[in-house]
Amino acid sequence: MNILIILPSFFPTSDVDTTIKQILPDAEITTSTDFEKNDSEVLVATTFTKVDDALLSKFPNLKFLQIASTGYDNVDLDALKKRKIMLSNIPSANKESVAEHVITMALAQLKNLQYFHNEIVSGNWPFLTNSTELMGKTFGIIGMGAIGKRLAERLLYFGANIVYFDPYRIPEDEEENLGVTYLSMEDVLRKSDILSLHVPLTKETDRFIGEKEFSMMKDGAIFINTARGEVVNETALVSAIKSKGIRACIDVYAHEPPDHSSELFKVPNVLFSPHIAGVTVESQQRFITDTIANVLKYVQGLEPSYQVLQ
Repeated sequence: MNILIILPSFFPTSDVDTTIKQILPDAEITTSTDFEKNDSEVLVATTFTKVDDALLSKFPNLKFLQIASTGYDNVDLDALKKRKIMLSNIPSANKESVAEHVITMALAQLKNLQYFHNEIVSGNWPFLTNSTELMGKTFGIIGMGAIGKRLAERLLYFGANIVYFDPYRIPEDEEENLGVTYLSMEDVLRKSDILSLHVPLTKETDRFIGEKEFSMMKDGAIFINTARGEVVNETALVSAIKSKGIRACIDVYAHEPPDHSSELFKVPNVLFSPHIAGVTVESQQRFITDTIANVLKYVQGLEPSYQVLQ
């Protein structure tokens, strides 16, 4: 069975090639989509490749698309449905790294690490601090999927009060095991000292955190987005930072790399990272391993895991 793997040009393709060829020796790896036609029945891509109607038209025999990522907002789902192409993602390979990144950002804001770093390298020695503890804080999670659940598990050890909202409430026994309390989205927004987003980018979540939602949040609350930049109205976020003292932690942007002339990069109390919350050496190896295993299932005629479209 012909398999094509499309990787971004900056990826260490030689390392991936060595790993993949041991299990899928016939797989072809490329960093370009500049071709007229490909006969592969299986396509593996990352979120850096836009899988739209134009690309899919080059694959007349395509039956299975594997996205080596949790998110798949780079895929035209209507175009896949039209062609009856199965889609799978890898939803849990980066749950450890994202959960750790979220907690790291929250702690950095609570402990004023950015301020203290800047003061010390400037030659100053602050004697007073308004740092606070994570213990006892209400930590709100919007989106209780694999990453949201892992974050909740980690937060238990910090003694945080964990509340969450998800359109699909998890079973009560699982809530008890995770130590989480289900609330309406409005109540999560109102009660949270720290709020973290863990939702996919869909038509329903596009810019769904805006002026109304920020107005419900506590003054000085910490807002963390490691999901997708498009789920937040950036103008409303900037306004909330200015008017409510919201402290933001941003890992994702509507356009990447972002427009550095944006006012978001000029307001205080914002901590940035370059869409790397889910990127660690360990998580990338899990993505490769899980992707290969899932493709192998399909090739062997077994039911693939993590199906988004069947």
